[in-house]
Amino acid sequence: MKILLLIAVFQAFFFTVLLLQKKNKAIHDYMLMGWLIYLGLFIGLYAFYTEDFFMRAPHLVNAYISLLMLHGPFLYFYTRALLSPAERPGFKPILLHLVPFLLFNIYLFITYLMPQASANIRLDYVDQGLSLPLIYKIFLLATVLSGPFYILWVFKLLHRHNLNILNNYSFEENINLRWLRNLILVFGVVWVSLTVFALIHHLLFLFTRDFCTHGLFLSLAAFVVLAGYFGLKQAVIVPPGNLPDHVTVKKEMIPYEGLTITTNVDQESFRKLEEYMVTAKPYLDTQLTLSQLAERSGILPHHLSRIINDLSHQNFFDYVNSYRVIDFKQKMADPKFGSFSYLGIAFDSGFNSKSAFNRFFKKATGLTPGEYKNSLVTRPTL
Repeated sequence: MKILLLIAVFQAFFFTVLLLQKKNKAIHDYMLMGWLIYLGLFIGLYAFYTEDFFMRAPHLVNAYISLLMLHGPFLYFYTRALLSPAERPGFKPILLHLVPFLLFNIYLFITYLMPQASANIRLDYVDQGLSLPLIYKIFLLATVLSGPFYILWVFKLLHRHNLNILNNYSFEENINLRWLRNLILVFGVVWVSLTVFALIHHLLFLFTRDFCTHGLFLSLAAFVVLAGYFGLKQAVIVPPGNLPDHVTVKKEMIPYEGLTITTNVDQESFRKLEEYMVTAKPYLDTQLTLSQLAERSGILPHHLSRIINDLSHQNFFDYVNSYRVIDFKQKMADPKFGSFSYLGIAFDSGFNSKSAFNRFFKKATGLTPGEYKNSLVTRPTL
């Protein structure tokens, strides 16, 4: 096990070095570097942990255990940095998230100065037949619950981000953060499971302390490798309101703001949008966003979003990609594209990744691209 933990420590510092060499580093890269360094040191100390040290320095061990309270804040601020790349976390918000950790260590320091009060503050109290002070139990419970609390919080942020994608982006490659969601889901399940085992150990005296701690650190070791690998590849998520330089279309926006929009106006705007989608084919832009389509079509973003939702009964993501599917079908039936692979045609129709294309095509047609291509070949001629 020690070798596995040391491999994870090496990986943590290795990915940190790679991130340092990364060009145009964003705030989330710096957050990840700090997180990896922290995890590397945290896991490394445990790799060299000895039972003798555990018995002789219970207060230092408790201070070490309190470091578990920092995992959640690291996860939260890293996620916030990904979702809001222009935002810089202030000192006060960071300090607020560190309050439980600081209070725990202040308590440990005070009890360290009072030998009689600290005699029972030991993680091996079960083996020693001791009774834990109530305040110490509260801090241990807070340490255990901090992980699931922050995981649920981050899941809420990621859910809101997914809704933002559906309403503002026509693509999800490099911005959906599916890797982070899956990673913290697995780690969350492991964390909760080990928490249950720890409670069973303390209440029913089943399992061993090493079983719980070894499991936690092995999961952290796997987390380091996966977070470092995917985090290194993660690009900056550009907010949908930030128009790239290549968007040069300048049209006068329809002045709907502040007016009561009638059904007739909505219908006319939607007709104009549909005509623009057919003639200009903006969906061929693989990075199309709501704000870009609004500027090109001359419809204000908030009104554009509303008429798409109300009149097409789709969100922006589905609306644009439905046009890409139509374009794909037309090209598949065109002999001019006979030598193209279906993936090549998909890219030519505005999709920017194989996985996104396959997933949306199946959702829109009920068939995989391969099944649809075969249906064209076997379709009888009239």
